[in-house]
Amino acid sequence: MQCSMQSSYSERWPTVTRPDKSVPPAECGPENPPLLNAGVGERGMPISVLFSSLHHPSQIYSTLKMALQTGLDYMRSHTLVDCDTMDDEVAKALGPFQDCTSNQAIALGELSKPERSAILVSARSDAAGLHAKYSMDMDELAVEISMVRLALEMAKHIGGRVHVQVNPYYSYSTEKIIVNAFRIVQLFQHYQPGFDVSRICIKIPSTWEGMMACRTLELAGVRTLATTLFSMAQAVLAAEVDCAYIAPYVNELKVHVQPGYVDNAKLLPLCAAIQKYYKSINSRTKVLPASLTSVEEIFCLAGVDHITISPGLLTQLKQPYAGNVNSLFDIASTLPIPARGVSFINDRGSYQITFARDQDGASQIKLTEDKLEQLMRGHYP
Repeated sequence: MQCSMQSSYSERWPTVTRPDKSVPPAECGPENPPLLNAGVGERGMPISVLFSSLHHPSQIYSTLKMALQTGLDYMRSHTLVDCDTMDDEVAKALGPFQDCTSNQAIALGELSKPERSAILVSARSDAAGLHAKYSMDMDELAVEISMVRLALEMAKHIGGRVHVQVNPYYSYSTEKIIVNAFRIVQLFQHYQPGFDVSRICIKIPSTWEGMMACRTLELAGVRTLATTLFSMAQAVLAAEVDCAYIAPYVNELKVHVQPGYVDNAKLLPLCAAIQKYYKSINSRTKVLPASLTSVEEIFCLAGVDHITISPGLLTQLKQPYAGNVNSLFDIASTLPIPARGVSFINDRGSYQITFARDQDGASQIKLTEDKLEQLMRGHYP
């Protein structure tokens, strides 16, 4: 596959010549020993012949490792791989992973499993006891408790952070986002006293109000991720408020919940352009693409800081890596990056205008359409 998909910026990546894959490999058998992939010795060299030229066990191990590399191995050699799930069995079976990402839809899917019913029952009971402390809707509090408890289970099986999202209903209220974020952190401490706060990352929608909440939270020592990000303008502001991560959505979120919908303006090139920009300004903000629909999209992003992958795609990546997709991080970008002096943090008006004009207004529409509570309300009655 070529990483030359049409982007919403009306740019194409250069065509990359691929090896001819049209001829299927012959079936292996006693008279036809298995062959190594191209690039390991001569094409078509039987393993037994190749090994006869290797004199040290380490050479044999190295050669086998190259020949048997899976797609997941390949990605881990280029990028920090995160799991986009709250199912700890996935982390056990397909790990190791750096971070664990989630949102309300993922939590809902996990909590709908019969084996998770005990969490729901106890969360409801705990919410009744904590209701007076937080003075909020008890059902909303029960949801947050359930998400935190799932995240604590996941934290045992990953090396980095657990990402928990604030209530999407608060996307346009800086104050409510901040209160929600601190409450999530407090719930972690309540259910596991002494849990390392630096391992918690709060996911916040990339509205102006959300970015200002990220600014306050980062100053208070709470790590944040700006999610549902669709434009360079949002990326510039996210770096200015010092978000730990951003999550550009390669596909609109509705591809996952609207049968038959295909996003024909995938934002793969934007991910590479943002990372190039961040490196040019020495930003600590990491690019963590999300909303992926195929292993080809994933391979196109080899070299990105982080990448979060759903269980279904993780399973597909356990297959041998064919090496037939070039990464966008290995070829020159055709998307321009902002100059070092570009700033929006003290100019909301300029930001809103730039964001509204981005992709002829498409970015603003996507952010509005992709509010998670709307999708959940329509998909999970």
